[in-house]
Amino acid sequence: MPPNVSILTTSEIHTIMQKFKYNTEFELRASPKMLFTYISTASGLSQWFAQKVNIKPEQKFDFFWDGENHPAKQTVFKLNKSVRFEFTDTSPDNTDNSYVELKIEVSDLTSTTFLYVTDYSTNTDPEELEGLWEGFMDRLKEIIGS
Repeated sequence: MPPNVSILTTSEIHTIMQKFKYNTEFELRASPKMLFTYISTASGLSQWFAQKVNIKPEQKFDFFWDGENHPAKQTVFKLNKSVRFEFTDTSPDNTDNSYVELKIEVSDLTSTTFLYVTDYSTNTDPEELEGLWEGFMDRLKEIIGS
């Protein structure tokens, strides 16, 4: 091995690539059925979540942000309820990949629709994530008229 080159162990890589789970919720004035289209389809997601989204066979999606492709697999799909996109190759052994999960719930008391977001990634700054998701939701609310 050349001098000044070291090989990292799996545990060292996991330490370097620490993940953070960010959870938040947003109240939206939209029916679950209408909202679900925006969180589960390539055309809907392209309007508020990513610059471009392409769908491929076998529930695979390509998300584009800042000119970069981020491939993901849709691992959860519950009609009018929830979706989860697991971004492939975002962990050394592919067992702790980053993901975004979006869940729609309606309050039985108030009939208010909520979108619950879980963002599991290497971004460990809660304030930055809050700003990011508030920006996403501002765009979504504008589109759906909420």
